Amino acid sequence: MSSRQAHLGAGGSVHPQLGSGWPSGARRLLLLVSIAHLVSHVYILALPPLFPFLRDSLQVGFVELGLALTIFNVVSAVAQAPIGFLVDRIGAQRVLAAGLGLGGVALLSIGLGGTYAWLLLGAALAGLANAVFHPADYALLSAGIPSAQMGRAFSLHTFAGYLGTAIAPAVLIGLALLAGPGVALGAMGLVGILLVGFILPLRVPAVQDPSGAGSRSAAGAGQTGGSVFTSAIVSLTVFFTLLSLSSGAIQSFSVSALVSGYGVTLTQANAALTAFLMLSAFGVLVGGFLADRTRQHGDVAAIAFALTALLTLVVAVADLGALALILILGAAGFLSGVIAPSRDMMVRAAAPPGGAGRAFGIVSTGFNVGGAVGPPLFGWFLDHGAPRWVFGAAVVFMLLTVVVALRDRWLARKERAADLRGG
Repeated sequence: MSSRQAHLGAGGSVHPQLGSGWPSGARRLLLLVSIAHLVSHVYILALPPLFPFLRDSLQVGFVELGLALTIFNVVSAVAQAPIGFLVDRIGAQRVLAAGLGLGGVALLSIGLGGTYAWLLLGAALAGLANAVFHPADYALLSAGIPSAQMGRAFSLHTFAGYLGTAIAPAVLIGLALLAGPGVALGAMGLVGILLVGFILPLRVPAVQDPSGAGSRSAAGAGQTGGSVFTSAIVSLTVFFTLLSLSSGAIQSFSVSALVSGYGVTLTQANAALTAFLMLSAFGVLVGGFLADRTRQHGDVAAIAFALTALLTLVVAVADLGALALILILGAAGFLSGVIAPSRDMMVRAAAPPGGAGRAFGIVSTGFNVGGAVGPPLFGWFLDHGAPRWVFGAAVVFMLLTVVVALRDRWLARKERAADLRGG
């Protein structure tokens, strides 16, 4: 079977069941990796909620503080693919433990340093640590979770990240109000350092999985086979970039667009965004069950995102009341969450044996590319009095995502037919 066939699951509609039970240690593995993912999302949002405190304590402006975030994202983008190769070379468990420890030390150093120079250095270290989580997490899950439960495992892992994003501002601001920003950052840093003690002794269960994806990328080093620079991986990187562009438009700019161009209040706009984000998290859980019941992951992603684009288009062109706006964006968020486990299953299927770390490291750079390209574009729409184009551009990127998924699905069927004729 070709890599593109593996990418989109061309050979049948029902996912092969490898046994209904979870092997010993699989649930513990999922729990600890999901907690690590939650912590990673807290680390991503550790600095922005504290900017008002840091501006006063460091005596710098928001532009200088924003530079720390730029450094974080640039370092993370550059390091993610190389770390994916490192995961497959020395083992995901060691790399994940190192990332947790480094992220913890980074926040602890910012909290203790108390200077702007330490803030920038800590942001660089935190960006390097952030590059660890996707390749290491997915390699561990691919190695220790049976394929029959993989979709649900991916969905719970993603849900944990959403939860980390949701709780980070309240936790950081609450600690800062009680004891200051330095203590808030230091406390969060210690959480990651302590978690290392649970990750290092973790035993990754051995599962009988014919796919072999990531099976040698878990606790220790292993030999890897097959090139990761395939058409499927390139296509998935484009897919991830387009997902990042469309989701970034709504998550980061929808409130500003709604307030400036739709005549809704700030409270109503925030309620609509909250509905989108909260229902996205529940959509992820539903998507996990769907991913375990089909091999047509590209089709699931295409259908769900086409419906998301349709709902977003309604927001872009119609004059909606506050309640309708909240309901429609909530439904769009739910559907956008549904595709996440299928998206991850597509990457796992496209990875060569023992190459899950490399595969997830490469395609996840699409998130960084979208995160870098999108904000200037959406900001330009707002600055030039075209707030509805924030949603309009999101629709365009969603439809392009659907086209990529359907195009690859068509090519997979074509290649499978050619293989059958050749056989």
